[in-house]
Amino acid sequence: MVDKRSPLPMYYQIEEDIKIKIDNNEYATGDVIPSERDLSETYDVSRMTVRQAVNNLVNEGFLFRQKGRGTFVSEKKIEQGLQGMTSFTEDMKQRGMTASNKLLSFEKVKAPQSIAEKLELSEAASVVMVQRIRFADEQPMAVETTYIPLTLFPHMQAEDIQGSFYQYVEKVQPYKIGKAKQIIEASTANEQEMEYLQVSEHSAVLLIERQSRLENGTPFEVVKSAYRADRYKFISDIHRT
Repeated sequence: MVDKRSPLPMYYQIEEDIKIKIDNNEYATGDVIPSERDLSETYDVSRMTVRQAVNNLVNEGFLFRQKGRGTFVSEKKIEQGLQGMTSFTEDMKQRGMTASNKLLSFEKVKAPQSIAEKLELSEAASVVMVQRIRFADEQPMAVETTYIPLTLFPHMQAEDIQGSFYQYVEKVQPYKIGKAKQIIEASTANEQEMEYLQVSEHSAVLLIERQSRLENGTPFEVVKSAYRADRYKFISDIHRT
């Protein structure tokens, strides 16, 4: 319910109450929520106030609309911490989900200049370029392109990265992964991402670029990924220094 004496805006209180109902499964994934008229009566506020709250929840990915059918509860977002360095497969396993991939391409190419610089390679160096769709419980979560130095993995084949590339690096190859630098920014899905991620036009995506190094400091991958923003969120614990 809402407290009209509270300094918090009515629409914000409604948002938080609906979020609590979603967390408590009063509104379960896939459920249609009450209409604006019903919500305005429940909270004793105007329909405009309810509409603002619902719009905000749609924009945040808690709800989604289907034209002519109503507003529904979205699947809960997968949370990924920013503190540790884990692979997509490892992340999904920790959450009790099954990770899988669809390989779109696997080819040896001359490294683009920007990639060669990040991998600390010469301009003429070759890399393995891998593009694949990453799934969690058979739902598309991300499309990624990975650039891997051919000098480090001269015999790598497509079947070697059907699972976790990090497991291949550490368990099949004689390497130890050290650290990575990761950049995250918001964008809207392009045509290719819309097709691969099964999202509509203007859908939000999280663009992530990761430059990873072995324990000895040698760069071993550059990964560029587009994650579905409606299904993924990143969490970081920060401390005042």
